[in-house]
Amino acid sequence: MAPPVNREVLIGAGHWLTFNLSRKEGDARVLRWADNHLLDLKWEEIGEHYGRYRLHVPEAERAMARSLERYGQLSPVVVCRRQDRYELIDGFKRLSAVRGLAQIPRLSARLMEADERQAKAAIYGLNRAGGRTRELEEAWIIQALVREDGMSQVEVAELLGRHKSWVCRRLALIERLGPKAKDELRVGLLTPTAARQIVRLPQGNQTEVLEAIRREALSSAELSGVVDLWLRCSERRQQEYLLAHPREALVQAKGVLPAVRDPRLSEAGNQVWKRVGMLLDVLGRMEVWLAHHGRTGLRPEDRVILLPRFQRLGRDAGSVAALSQDFVGELERT
Repeated sequence: MAPPVNREVLIGAGHWLTFNLSRKEGDARVLRWADNHLLDLKWEEIGEHYGRYRLHVPEAERAMARSLERYGQLSPVVVCRRQDRYELIDGFKRLSAVRGLAQIPRLSARLMEADERQAKAAIYGLNRAGGRTRELEEAWIIQALVREDGMSQVEVAELLGRHKSWVCRRLALIERLGPKAKDELRVGLLTPTAARQIVRLPQGNQTEVLEAIRREALSSAELSGVVDLWLRCSERRQQEYLLAHPREALVQAKGVLPAVRDPRLSEAGNQVWKRVGMLLDVLGRMEVWLAHHGRTGLRPEDRVILLPRFQRLGRDAGSVAALSQDFVGELERT
């Protein structure tokens, strides 16, 4: 019996990535680093042709910018050559972050020898090795390998070292997502968690549900419940009510109003419990709005008027957070 093909992803100087690009058992093609020397590239020299296979997560990019500003570049990005240009394979958050940092005009990069299929496989492999793969990013890569590069699902499974059923599920996920949802997901307006719920809906209904998410700033749990209810709707008027009043519909579906008093707590304890619950609900909605949508719809005049409100929000929220941490410490000591 022939030994299994090695599909492990090894990262470091002198190491390589191994993917099975042949249906013949034991025949593997190795993705090698071009050499052991690092390139010193201006960020303008690095293209993002393969950026369409990565999710745009603004808060992660802001965190990367803070890390680069404080510690500098700790690990090289990975690039390959496409015609006369370097194209990025791994390090998209770092590249996006340095554009706003004047003190880091260049990036250290490792050059990989890879053709079109191998480059897509390397994006998957490098991120999987770092524990950073996301279901929707995997789906984009698989869709490109099947639809653009003409590979069969079985060949893609062998290339990535996964079962063919895994490939089939990922492909179905991305191809059930409507055009508007795909666009919003790609630019970070739709979160991956929300997208996994949206794909459960027929494409013709996804846009109106997306609009309800925006208008009501639904949490992930609320969106999941709304999708569950939508799939059980038998009439259009039920769907219209659900879109217009999603939270009321969720309460009605549960059959009971949520408990307003915890019998284990005193009267004072119940008052605090209720206030914290209301605060967490409002903060959750504001976090969704700030992180994923809403800002682009504001006019310049809106921003001038809203500025002092958000300045106060920042101050008060910081004060409440600090006092809450002190109280947590007090509670843990008792």
